[in-house]
Amino acid sequence: MGKKHAVATANEIAAPKEKKKENKGEKQVDIEKANKKSVETTGEVKKRERITNKAYLKELTKLQIELVKLQEWIKNEGLRVVVVFEGRDAAGKGGVIKRITESLSPRICPVVALPAPTEREKTQWYFQRYVAHLPAAGEMVLFDRSWYNRAGVERAMGFCTDEEYREFLRSCPEFERMLVRSGIQLIKYWFSVSDEEQERRFQGRIKDPTKRWKLSPMDLQSRSRWLEYSKAKDEMFAHTDIKQAPWYVVNADVKKHARLNCIKHLLSMIPYKDLTPPLAKLPPRQEAKGYVRPPITDQTFVPEHH
Repeated sequence: MGKKHAVATANEIAAPKEKKKENKGEKQVDIEKANKKSVETTGEVKKRERITNKAYLKELTKLQIELVKLQEWIKNEGLRVVVVFEGRDAAGKGGVIKRITESLSPRICPVVALPAPTEREKTQWYFQRYVAHLPAAGEMVLFDRSWYNRAGVERAMGFCTDEEYREFLRSCPEFERMLVRSGIQLIKYWFSVSDEEQERRFQGRIKDPTKRWKLSPMDLQSRSRWLEYSKAKDEMFAHTDIKQAPWYVVNADVKKHARLNCIKHLLSMIPYKDLTPPLAKLPPRQEAKGYVRPPITDQTFVPEHH
């Protein structure tokens, strides 16, 4: 059956080659150790060489092939996986989700991006509308923002009461432990972007007519409430970075790096085997015996401008 269930391990997929140190006189330059501090805390970008577009596309293609293998394993084994993507506005969550899903089946790997709750949903148990989108066997659901809206935007913008916020911090860890106990693998990513980079991306959205829709009034307010968002994120981590479902922080100041790093990490989180079927043989087309198709002029075609 093609390759014999070759196990894809984290070492084979995710482990980058260790960078060699360069000697310049008596000085040694170690790019990997430069600026260990958090990007969100310091607003600084790690001093490392940016990947070329050619190298990025080559690596992305390799990872997307592995994602297809992972999808087949999840389907075959009946796994249930939830991946949560959170972070500041314009941190690049949507770009990573797009690269993950563009080669996968939307029936096996759907994306959930819920709008603001309706008046009816506001009266429900807070987690209720998210529970409806949890995976069945053989599915991996990607949440483009999630129940963490309460601990993030709702808290920073004052959309929830103090009691609702405190109840979320009490309930969320137990809710997630319950998911894990039920057999769901829960993976949570936080995309960290610096103040300067977020502003640069917002300015880019303002100037690009194809991206202005991404810049909502809420995004603009988030700039003036940067400190409130920082406090909300820190408090959220303090309560919800639990052993059963820890947060994984993605340095997202360089989009291409963030995409590759996140996908590599996701692949390393779920041990899988290669179930790629053998090459299919295309049968010959059936001959049209005794059947005359209607004239092509009876059909309405799209005008050909190109």
